[in-house]
Amino acid sequence: MTRLIDPPLANLSLMMKQMCDLSVQSTTLAIDSYLDGQNARKEVQQLSNQMMELYDKIGDLTFEMILRYQPVASDFRLIRSSLEISYGFTRLGRYSYDIAQVRDTFGDLSECKNIVIYSLAGEIKHMINLSVECFATLDLQKANQLQTDEELVDKYYNKHLPQLITLNSVKCALADALVLRYMERMADHAAFVGDSVNYIVNGTRKYR
Repeated sequence: MTRLIDPPLANLSLMMKQMCDLSVQSTTLAIDSYLDGQNARKEVQQLSNQMMELYDKIGDLTFEMILRYQPVASDFRLIRSSLEISYGFTRLGRYSYDIAQVRDTFGDLSECKNIVIYSLAGEIKHMINLSVECFATLDLQKANQLQTDEELVDKYYNKHLPQLITLNSVKCALADALVLRYMERMADHAAFVGDSVNYIVNGTRKYR
């Protein structure tokens, strides 16, 4: 039997899917454009703005559901986590914009080899896609994998960030350091999605 809360829950699910899709688009566009030497600041900003608009709508909907329907524990965990995760996705949009902004601010970076960024870019995009899949399926195995991946990203970041000072170009070192930091923060937000999925399923925070 359909419950009164089921239609708004379905609407929430639809908006969260839109947030997921936008987060993948913005992350992929920002990283690829940086490595390809393209200025995608305006396009990434538009995606980021769409995510902020969705976040506001999700916030209104979640509060309405809590006030009107007094959700049971399992529904409440999903509603609460959806709000938290949607905020995390807006941060992914913001970091994507920050990456695009680096390219826009620093201009031509063709002299930069971007070895460190190339090495980490694939892992970050993988984590964002995995976080989306994890939330869509409430898969605890994927949640555990996100935590493992985030720890590897942290190790890579801590190892390679100091090495940037050895670059001959100050501009390349600064640009890569900024982008590396933004990508490390993206990994943190992707891992948080996994932790939230554990909370939705089990009612506990496993990692944080």
